[in-house]
Amino acid sequence: MASAPAPALAAWEAVIGLETHVQLGTASKIFTAASTNFGDDPNTHIDPVVCGLPGTLPVLNQKVLEYAVKAAMALNLQVAEHSKFDRKQYFYPDLPKNYQISQYDEPIAEHGSIEVEVAEKGKETYLKTIGIERLHMEEDAGKLVHAGSDRLAGSTHSLVDYNRAGVALAEIVSKPDLRTGREAAEYASEIRRIMRYLGVSDGNMQEGSLRCDVNISVRRGPDAPFGTKVEIKNMNSFSAIQKACEYEIQRQIKAYEAGEPVVQETRLWDESKQLTKSMRSKEGASDYRYFPDPDLGPIEVSVSQREAWRAELPELPSAKRHRYADQLGLSIYDARVLTDERPMAEYFEAAVAAGADAKSVANWVTGDIAAYVNSQRLSYTHLPLRPEQLAELVNLIDHGTISGKIAKDLLPELLERGGSAQAIVEERGLGMISDPKAIGEIVAELLAAHPEEVEAFRGGKTKLQGFFVGQLMKRTGGRADPKLANQILIKALNGEA
Repeated sequence: MASAPAPALAAWEAVIGLETHVQLGTASKIFTAASTNFGDDPNTHIDPVVCGLPGTLPVLNQKVLEYAVKAAMALNLQVAEHSKFDRKQYFYPDLPKNYQISQYDEPIAEHGSIEVEVAEKGKETYLKTIGIERLHMEEDAGKLVHAGSDRLAGSTHSLVDYNRAGVALAEIVSKPDLRTGREAAEYASEIRRIMRYLGVSDGNMQEGSLRCDVNISVRRGPDAPFGTKVEIKNMNSFSAIQKACEYEIQRQIKAYEAGEPVVQETRLWDESKQLTKSMRSKEGASDYRYFPDPDLGPIEVSVSQREAWRAELPELPSAKRHRYADQLGLSIYDARVLTDERPMAEYFEAAVAAGADAKSVANWVTGDIAAYVNSQRLSYTHLPLRPEQLAELVNLIDHGTISGKIAKDLLPELLERGGSAQAIVEERGLGMISDPKAIGEIVAELLAAHPEEVEAFRGGKTKLQGFFVGQLMKRTGGRADPKLANQILIKALNGEA
């Protein structure tokens, strides 16, 4: 695998960083017992603490702390033994308290990195290490619903739903190490993949469980100072992240080359028009007037607690990809597909552990089985065909008991009902015909039944071999040993038998 390509000197270079907001999958909110259930009626999951009413006090949900620390360790961040919460002041209608409880100068974790695989169209896939500046905990805001439009402009009025207010977030801030829209999309995808492996978030972008803000500037070459940074919001897919970055990079380059200024602002991605639009001027840290939250004490994570949580971490996607390639001999592509979702990887590994060849299992899992799971909207944990049963099917093929065609014919039934492929094969007499004499007799009958085709083959039309192979498989119900059948057939066609 290649290393990341170096940008050409003196050419424009993009500098991209992501702020990824991951909704932690706790049943209750970060500082209160109010429910986090998605999709319920508006304003049914609020309470005095969420609204910041006088006399109420927030209490940190310990599950939030556990999930945040596990996420930090999976991102190779250094977890602080002591951190604190701060109040971030801003006045938006979706923020019921007019401040957000977040973390400013003493976050729960700092200084990490992850490795991502970047597959640019028409280029060799390369690995790149992306630095992560910090991960901090904070509460989410509510949601504005604009009547008559999907945004404020053009709406007749706006409503606010505070169900999401107070939901626990882990904000993950990357270093400005990304250079293309594709790298940004791959980075965000890997963050989501890691969070789902950990089980700390479902990462559902359509429901807002994972949201990304992208900061972009451009500069003249890798040694030039950073340009003016622009933030882009309102991206609900990885493809939108890539396209928004690509559009914004070109917009800024065109502005600089035309002698126009690029202003620090927040912009929105318009999916329908495939462009970014100005939303508001961008606030700086001083505008938020951070100060320590007086209602929440310091956060302490002991070394023993941290190590206990570390011991619960699963093997992560990057480690699995390397292991599948290095130890199991899989291609980079197969390793990437198999590790995209943890249940799929675990299903694959269980089949291999049951004694089947890894490459053969990978072909079935990434092909027919994945197609069935996706079409039926099933999870691998509820698939009727259990991993050990798949291993049995694969071994029947690899040991020459049945042909690949027979296995393909059996698969739909096995996917729907499960069961033993060996038992079905024995019950229905589907075992492969490997007796040279039996195959020879069938071949002789075929040649006698098609004298014109035999003559044409011997006259130079060798493509007719495929016709005879098809007829042979038809007569044997696909049970003839393909290798042996071809050997006997070609000898007979050439008059050698």
